[in-house]
Amino acid sequence: MGAAATKRSRYADVNAAVGGYLRDLAFAQSSQHKMFGYKRAAAAILALEAPLTNLVGPGGALPRISGIGPGSTKVIREILATGESQIVEQAIETSGRRADIERRRRLRQHFLSRAEVRRILADPDFAGPSLQQYRGDLQMHSEWSDGSPTVQAIANACIARDYQYAAVTDHSYGLRIAGGMSMAEATEQRSAIDRVNAHCGSRFRLFQGIEANIDATGQLDLADEEADTFDLVLAAPHSRLRKAEDQTSRMLTAVAHPAVRILAHPRGRITGSRAGVLADWDAVFALAAERGVAVEIDGDPARQDVDYTVASRASEVGCLLALDSDAHTTDQLRYAETALAHARLAGISPDRIVNYWPLDRLLAWLSNPRSQRP
Repeated sequence: MGAAATKRSRYADVNAAVGGYLRDLAFAQSSQHKMFGYKRAAAAILALEAPLTNLVGPGGALPRISGIGPGSTKVIREILATGESQIVEQAIETSGRRADIERRRRLRQHFLSRAEVRRILADPDFAGPSLQQYRGDLQMHSEWSDGSPTVQAIANACIARDYQYAAVTDHSYGLRIAGGMSMAEATEQRSAIDRVNAHCGSRFRLFQGIEANIDATGQLDLADEEADTFDLVLAAPHSRLRKAEDQTSRMLTAVAHPAVRILAHPRGRITGSRAGVLADWDAVFALAAERGVAVEIDGDPARQDVDYTVASRASEVGCLLALDSDAHTTDQLRYAETALAHARLAGISPDRIVNYWPLDRLLAWLSNPRSQRP
């Protein structure tokens, strides 16, 4: 165990390294069945609550992990012992897909495993925001678009996490692929949220938000008068995410919209799949800071957008930040912890994070975002 820990020390996040190798092995397969098997194994490792080095028993024995078969176990042992995997490298070489796999490797930078998230949250050396101070999640999805829970189930789950407030932000009607909510449905949802708030009283407040889609020109898929009916408007790109062209103008236009309060998962990146929108992010962040628009760290494990390296740039120019789960089930509310870990790595002050504000300050910001700039 000691020798293995020493040899793997090149990886601060050993679960992310192992998960990455298993994903590489998946894309080196000619069989769809084997590909999906190694993808499942990678997902299982990335979701572990503890680092693999803490789970190794006497003689290098690994505990039984759901989704991990003999082939994956052999790779895991090799990485823990040597810090790399010749098994995977040989499979890549014989697959003829090295160029594609190397591209995917570059698209895994600055993603954290669940175990690393937990380590960062528990490490007292990080002086940034704590989980205990977090007051509410401002991006999640319900049965009204592509999520599964009711608004009451969301409220119950948020209360169980000691939140003081939260926002349900279903997709707007322009994003049909995600079951975008019509304005007629939004009126019905408002009534359901009003009933939740009447039931919860002063202990919890549920906002009706909307995740508006940013089109190719930077416009939202909502009319201005429609946007004004929601408590909170998030703007996010969902198209043109693989284009190798500058889209600074598109993102600046979205940030300048008077209804937008949060620029959600700004790049639209997905681990190992796409880098997302290319833009002059320093210029986008400067405008967001001037207007009081919060830049989101999306905690979905596949997104982690923006990551800690980009979040620190946003903070340096004076941006507000929002740390959200982008949950589609109540179990996924814990994804906010991934966003929090990135904020801690970036050293962002809690005063800069809208989810850490008391309700009266949050309401003041929603009413006039410039009034709460740092």
